Amino acid sequence: MKKLIISVAAGLMIVLGVTAVPAWAATDYPTKQITYLINFDPGGQSDREARRQQPHLERILKQKVMIDYKVGGGGALGWRELSRSKPDGYLIDGFNIPHIILQPLQQEVGYKTEQIVPVAIFQRTPLALIVQNTSQFKTLQDFIDYAKKNPGALTMGGTGPFSNHHMATLRLQKLADVKLTYVPFTGSAPMMMAVLGGHVGGTFANSDDLVKFKGQIRVLGMATDQRFAELPNVQTFKELGYDIVLATDRGVAVPPGTPEPVIEKLEAAFLEIARNPEIQAEMKKQGFVPVALGHKESKAYIEKTTEIFKELVADLKK
Repeated sequence: MKKLIISVAAGLMIVLGVTAVPAWAATDYPTKQITYLINFDPGGQSDREARRQQPHLERILKQKVMIDYKVGGGGALGWRELSRSKPDGYLIDGFNIPHIILQPLQQEVGYKTEQIVPVAIFQRTPLALIVQNTSQFKTLQDFIDYAKKNPGALTMGGTGPFSNHHMATLRLQKLADVKLTYVPFTGSAPMMMAVLGGHVGGTFANSDDLVKFKGQIRVLGMATDQRFAELPNVQTFKELGYDIVLATDRGVAVPPGTPEPVIEKLEAAFLEIARNPEIQAEMKKQGFVPVALGHKESKAYIEKTTEIFKELVADLKK
């Protein structure tokens, strides 16, 4: 009878697409190479941070870590793959907030937010509205005045549909009562090249790009509560009369059903890196905001942020 129960249970798990991970495998983890999936183009923020982490992860976990890519759908293709992968810790995936929240709220994307099981959140990049440094728009008011007179003529780049850049564009459009045309790219690197090349009118750029491309861009407003330390002379949207405060959070996740011992081992590794003073100093110099949230803290943060974005999305639809 016991064998029959075990056999039925195993059959049900196969039908549901769930593969059990033996307890001994979880406690011995890792015993082979780990794949670190990135869902945006090489050269973007997610890729660069994974490359920074890679040698440290290999040292701490004592296994090779291979960085691979699954680009498309503003990250959705990669997160869909993660949600269906074997929960053994050998495929981990970088994730972005609010992308993993916004996408399932808007349409069927092949995964649910709760299927992206966070290991840690390690970085934040506030957003800012930028244009090319040779642009006709010297101020935010110039930008808005033009948009009012030319509905839909101004194009705005972003990293895919239902990303933070998309949300920021929609929010500015609503608050300023203008019509902008959103142009999605497969990552921040091609998005920034489009701005610098004059192929789009502007974008809500990540804070590290403000530092990286300083001198080639003009920043019209910071989507922060307080002025950004690296650009103290740039006003916030709140100072300019628009309630826009948005940032992109980055972390790493595992598939649903991953054993706690595996999550704990990965969490310890990523938090050791995130709390490294030298790495934090590098991040700050490059325009990033260092963060160090563990598994439970990250899960709670995602749940709280989901409620905030549900309200924002509902407000935008009014």
